[in-house]
Amino acid sequence: MRIYLSAYRLGARADVLAAHGGRAAIIMNALDPFPDRLLSWDRETGDLERLGYSSTELDLREFWNYPGALTQRLADIDLLWVVGGNAFVLARAATAAGLAEALHQSPHLTYAGYSAGACVTSVDLAGIELMDSADELPAGYSAEMPVDTLNLTGARIVPHAGTADADAAERHLTSAGLAYLPLADGQDLILNF
Repeated sequence: MRIYLSAYRLGARADVLAAHGGRAAIIMNALDPFPDRLLSWDRETGDLERLGYSSTELDLREFWNYPGALTQRLADIDLLWVVGGNAFVLARAATAAGLAEALHQSPHLTYAGYSAGACVTSVDLAGIELMDSADELPAGYSAEMPVDTLNLTGARIVPHAGTADADAAERHLTSAGLAYLPLADGQDLILNF
């Protein structure tokens, strides 16, 4: 699986994602706390269209409690684009849908995400509670839902490096002796290309 991560939208080296006639699925679940969660839809699809993708939404809530169904859905796409928002909400949605397992069964896929979409690829969400509310529970979510990460990178990603929230997260991780990779807006991280 190829992995592309950025702090905000497409980073400086996003051209590595270019694919003529590519099929993308966009995960917007990090925005579930907001009533206008699809407000940025046209922007997201426009960014991907410029890279050669047609896009559809993949709402992880539709796959909760349906083991294996998400793997079938991912078989039809080339790029999974996971947008920012609340990393804890996204982690709950992804865990309930079995996204980590589905990704492991989808080696053809490129996982691309920014902000919260980058955070959930980390080994855990340590420090991110200083950037996002860990207790945010949109309608349909519960506190009993596990907050597991996808653990795709073997590292911790802290997006928006240089902002006050990111600086607080970095200080927390440094004081705890936990390693992390900071990503400033405009920067990107490319793995397995």
